[in-house]
Amino acid sequence: MQPGAAQDGLARRVIADLPAALAAERARLAPWLAVALGLGVLLYFQLEAEPPREVLWLAPPLLALATWTAMRRPLLGWALGLAAAMALGFASARWQAERQPPMPELPRGATIVTARVAAVELLPEGQRLTLEAPRFDGGDAQARHIRIRLKADDPARPQPGDQVRIRAMVRPPAAPAHPGAWDFQRAAWFSGLGGNGFALGRAEVLPGEAGAPLLAGLRATIEARVAEALPGAAGAVAAALLTGGQSAIPPADLAAMRDSGLAHLLSVSGLHIAIVMGLSFTVIRLLIALLPGLALRLPGKAIAALGALALGGLYMLLTGGAVPMQRSFAMAALATLALLTGRRAISLRAWALAAAAVLLLQPAALLGASFQMSFAAVLALIAGWEWLRPRLPQVGSGEGRWRRRLALAAFGVVATSVLAGAATTPFGLHHFGRLQLYGVAANALAVPLTSAVVMPAGMAAVALMPFGLESLALAPMGWGVEAILAVARWVAAWPGAAVSAPPIPAWGLGLCALGLLWLCLWATTWRLLAIPLLALGLASGAWQRPPDILVSADARLIAVRAGEDLALQRASGASALVRDTWLRLHGVAEPVALPRSGTLAEGAVDCRPGACTIQSGPNGPRAILLRGDPPAEACAAAAVVVSAEPVRGRCAARVVDRFAVWRNGVHAIWLEPGGVRVLSDREARGARPWVPPVPLPRGTPSADPPAPTE
Repeated sequence: MQPGAAQDGLARRVIADLPAALAAERARLAPWLAVALGLGVLLYFQLEAEPPREVLWLAPPLLALATWTAMRRPLLGWALGLAAAMALGFASARWQAERQPPMPELPRGATIVTARVAAVELLPEGQRLTLEAPRFDGGDAQARHIRIRLKADDPARPQPGDQVRIRAMVRPPAAPAHPGAWDFQRAAWFSGLGGNGFALGRAEVLPGEAGAPLLAGLRATIEARVAEALPGAAGAVAAALLTGGQSAIPPADLAAMRDSGLAHLLSVSGLHIAIVMGLSFTVIRLLIALLPGLALRLPGKAIAALGALALGGLYMLLTGGAVPMQRSFAMAALATLALLTGRRAISLRAWALAAAAVLLLQPAALLGASFQMSFAAVLALIAGWEWLRPRLPQVGSGEGRWRRRLALAAFGVVATSVLAGAATTPFGLHHFGRLQLYGVAANALAVPLTSAVVMPAGMAAVALMPFGLESLALAPMGWGVEAILAVARWVAAWPGAAVSAPPIPAWGLGLCALGLLWLCLWATTWRLLAIPLLALGLASGAWQRPPDILVSADARLIAVRAGEDLALQRASGASALVRDTWLRLHGVAEPVALPRSGTLAEGAVDCRPGACTIQSGPNGPRAILLRGDPPAEACAAAAVVVSAEPVRGRCAARVVDRFAVWRNGVHAIWLEPGGVRVLSDREARGARPWVPPVPLPRGTPSADPPAPTE
């Protein structure tokens, strides 16, 4: 038999067996609708230009057709439902992008900002204000909010609702650090942020009646009370657990929590809301049981469940409603509904409904590490415990049951850490380029402390604040937080606790995500097809070649790949964030300086006064980095010329200079055997609403802006 005929026969058998295989997975089909919804959102963000508005009307008829078909032919209806869900996700993202207000035109120099304080964030040194409806130099109020960092020695203590006036520098959200990096401008577009800045003088609180938003004022009060009772890092972490703000945590302690694998404890999410709602449910039900008249007449379990859900919702709003918290609360609401109706509280369908709810409300959240890691961890936990539950020994009764119960509890902590850590590893590699090797050990110590001491004491402290007695509960909360910080510092100091690794590319992350979904959402043996997908995705970094040269958007930072090292040319005022992002991209802990004269990587980088020659191989194209006054022959044989200053036509080759990055943002350059490849940030992102137009020289009319240059 010919190979082609054999392959055709195999394909026909697979297609013929597919309906039976899907029928066997009937209970697992519904969660894939949420996956298709997310795929539609992802498709929207991959476009290089905005799709026509008519795509918004594609989803309703597809949904109607899928519903009608599902009543007659369920599997065909499910397939049409996937297409309808994808169209709905695409339309939701398109609609959310369209309804955002435009970016304000910010002053180029110092300006007087007058605005209303929406939120106050405590920092290790000073404060940061979120200002709504800002006015610049007395102009019109802007539709977007801005964030201003006050001077560290500013005595002003504005509160949410106050009107303030500040002389400040305000800049628009930063562009990606390199083509394909995290897009701060896209995140700002969907969050309503218009700019960031820093104060040049002291803030002035204007006279007038303050109308503080209830939750923002409550959040500021809790943070101030906690900081007063627990100064230092312990108070900052305690406030983060109660209000969600991490900005006051000292950088060293934040790094220790991250490197030890305990950073998830600072991101208020499922663990925290489970503790809040679990304790609330227990206390409310106990109080009802203590009153026989109520216990005999009222459904105590239902009232306790609804009361716990209400307190969980308040906690979500108090902590700012981040994506993990939205997911946790959505699943908690579904669990409460299941509890009241006698259904299973936690299931894959609940996970899918929570994901769909978040995606419809905030489509852009799909691209963030918070959404991806939160939902991946919960998916792995649900599927993992579904598989483990029938295989675990029963506690039973009689002698030794407490030992068995403690052993199962310890196994549960370890298994939870392993499942969640394994599920989030690809996403951590893609976004942060780091691996925490001892997270299981750190979590085995810190999670029980959080559950048994820190969060219960924190809830008691909040309850005691109206009476001024919060210090009675904040003291034991502080002891618990100090113990967690001690664990974080201890584990982070172990050899190789956090390993830097080149981030896996977006296509590799997509393979890992598909593999995780395939493994967890199916129940039969074909779920094992996920293993090669996961392996290929995790290994994808080996096929990802980082750029040979990077030029930042202000040309103050130029990076050159020299073998396993990254050499930097850095001017005064270069962005530390861009530098750190480039290091993660190349999997390098520390850069080396680009020499004024000399060679690197066995001659791959050859510098002399006025220019550096970069060549990836003996037969590859050559790049010239001009420095100061270059020699006359510097760019005669170069395929691309790089310069931190305008070249002004001195070279006939492709030029990436100060003008090029001013127009089109950061540039990445690959020196490949087939030629040089140059990719600018504008080329990578395309013409999207959040991408600023091509800047024009001062005095140039704004109509008909020039197209991006090559």
